[in-house]
Amino acid sequence: MPASRTEAVQEALRQAIIEQKLRPGAKLPEDALGETFGTSRTIAREALGRLAVEGLVDLKPNKGAFVANPTLEEGRDIFMVRRGLEQTVTGLLAGRLRADQMTQLKAFNEKERSVSGVDEKESIRLAGEFHLLLARMTGNQLLIRYVTEVVSRCSLILAMYGRPHSADCGVDEHAEIIAALERGDAPKASHLMDHHLESVAGRAMLEARAEHDIRELLAPYAARIKGMTE
Repeated sequence: MPASRTEAVQEALRQAIIEQKLRPGAKLPEDALGETFGTSRTIAREALGRLAVEGLVDLKPNKGAFVANPTLEEGRDIFMVRRGLEQTVTGLLAGRLRADQMTQLKAFNEKERSVSGVDEKESIRLAGEFHLLLARMTGNQLLIRYVTEVVSRCSLILAMYGRPHSADCGVDEHAEIIAALERGDAPKASHLMDHHLESVAGRAMLEARAEHDIRELLAPYAARIKGMTE
């Protein structure tokens, strides 16, 4: 659970953006967010600032906050950086994972498989979470921070441009990466990770998004945290 009201709003907005409920370029008024989430404008502003660091929100002087609207070219650059970071992750983990960590990874992969082809949004969410799980297992706080940021940005890219069910074929690729890590085969794990991310980046096409009222779009996310106190 989020440790604070700000983190709760941040996570709710993150999911709304990644799940394509808020279109790229959509304005994010602090007053509307405060009203929707039942919180202050200060907390809304703090949450937006954190999302700006992740690259999911653009803060424009004298204009306000907007959902980030990266181009495909920017997306390619982001994936290039991500590939380098995640090869570092696999290099650190290969042959060094504890038995309980291997069990956790395999269980997570089975959870991915259970929603594959059934729930596209959950598949996309879990696909990103798998990579964050690997990063957290390194224990390297700076690496965790950087991977978290690029995964969030890549999730937005996929939400904007990804083909339907683009995350589904990644389940088997994740399983192969886990197997290589368990064997302690760092070169193979690194190669598999790089190939996997290259494939993910290649599954993209432009699709227009319809415009909707921000309060209506965020209502389900706000309901999850209305009971929290500031």
